[in-house]
Amino acid sequence: MTRAVVLLHGFTHTGASWEPVIAALGESYRALALDIRGHGAASGLEPVTLEAVLDDLAVSAPARFTLAGYSMGGRLALHAALAMPDRVERLVLIGASPGIADPREREARRTADDQLAGQIERSSIEEFAQRWAQTPVLEGLPEEVAARAHDDRLRSTPAGLARALRGLGTGSLPPLWERLGELAMPVTLVVGERDQKFTAIAQQMAPAIPAAGPVVVPEAGHAVHLEAPTRVATVITAR
Repeated sequence: MTRAVVLLHGFTHTGASWEPVIAALGESYRALALDIRGHGAASGLEPVTLEAVLDDLAVSAPARFTLAGYSMGGRLALHAALAMPDRVERLVLIGASPGIADPREREARRTADDQLAGQIERSSIEEFAQRWAQTPVLEGLPEEVAARAHDDRLRSTPAGLARALRGLGTGSLPPLWERLGELAMPVTLVVGERDQKFTAIAQQMAPAIPAAGPVVVPEAGHAVHLEAPTRVATVITAR
């Protein structure tokens, strides 16, 4: 039987970033890798809000599906799983966080994201893509993987990414720490061995989720699905 999986990319990426994972899934899975508003083919869609993204997902996704998300996409996947618990049969979160619990820290992050969005708007997509690749959490990507990620970022526009950062950034979305216990479906928390920040977050999340299982991928960093697509495909298909 063919199973359905919906894949949500991270900030600055597009659905195309999942192509190596989709190839590794094989014919037993029917994959849908959307371009989230503000990115790729959806760069011009407005508004870029959580509600609009969840509406897009509700319309595009099949009746029942496995949901996987990376980073920003993982945060959105958490919101979607809580909004559509009868449709999401399994949740895979890669380098993801439920958000910032402290209101002051969240407001500071929102302000910082707004300032960064302004910088993005004043840049060309090539300039921003090169600058974003230097983000500390993305350090250590193999050269070939980094080149594919750069090419993927060029599919978006500065205006679209700025809207996405303001509307879907960590500082803008409500935190979900207190709602993790509502996740009734099996949840797998995937982190890279080198990604100390999100490994610590996953360790905090796991005890709060009734059916959570952490997976640490050796030698990988934050973008596990880019560095180890076959391993991520194995996690998605595990039962």
